[in-house]
Amino acid sequence: MTTHRAPPGDVARLALHQFPYDLRAFLRNPQSRFFTLALPVLFLVIFASVFGGHNTVKVPGGTIDTSVYYVPGIIALGIIGASFVNLVISVTAQREAGVLKRRRATPVPAASVIAGRALTAVVVAVVITAVLLVVGWAVYGAHIPARTAPAMAVTVVLGALSFCCLGYALASVIRNEDAAQPVTQAVMLPLYFISGVFIASSVLPRWLVDVGNVFPVHHLVAALLTAYNPHTSGAGFAWTDLAVVAAWGLGGLLVALRRFSWLPRGG
Repeated sequence: MTTHRAPPGDVARLALHQFPYDLRAFLRNPQSRFFTLALPVLFLVIFASVFGGHNTVKVPGGTIDTSVYYVPGIIALGIIGASFVNLVISVTAQREAGVLKRRRATPVPAASVIAGRALTAVVVAVVITAVLLVVGWAVYGAHIPARTAPAMAVTVVLGALSFCCLGYALASVIRNEDAAQPVTQAVMLPLYFISGVFIASSVLPRWLVDVGNVFPVHHLVAALLTAYNPHTSGAGFAWTDLAVVAAWGLGGLLVALRRFSWLPRGG
């Protein structure tokens, strides 16, 4: 197979050209729209309503209302849904349908195709974050401190890019389209429960917290909570947590570079 090389400027330009097509493909898929955009809002309303009320959760520096705590936790779910779950399912489906093979046969560099898809994931992650922040403010009186807003933005973008890399890594080992969604849900659902998304880490058994600490979901939630926590002093950057998320993303990128295929696996 011929490798098409292009200057970095052309790669970026073609990635921006590819981005609208990937975004339209996402918007035209009702299943992707529901699970990526609507489901996080439903989860926020359900969990904040069931476990909220006058309950509080311990966080660094003090306590916050449980309904407020769920905003950054569900934002993490939305980011992962946009940049990991949806990417694994769509990329696997496109690979098995021969779409990736046809794209790779064009003069468009592989890096542009991958970057365009990643840019779509980042944009969708930013949109769902903004929606959840608005819902949290309008319904639960929660808001992000102005001084930590840049930290929140950096965390969202870094988290989305890292989970994109992990998504490409997982897609490289899934053999067929039918297995993509069950595998991603089997991987992510347990992590949501032990990483502070659905249940606050402060009320989990210590051993479960220790298990969750190994994986990037916990650290993404922790970094978002640091930026969202009104008791946070300073700029709100959780550097250690961000470094762990980035390290997982780099590991996923290395796996994807070694194993990712543009050809149908036919498994």
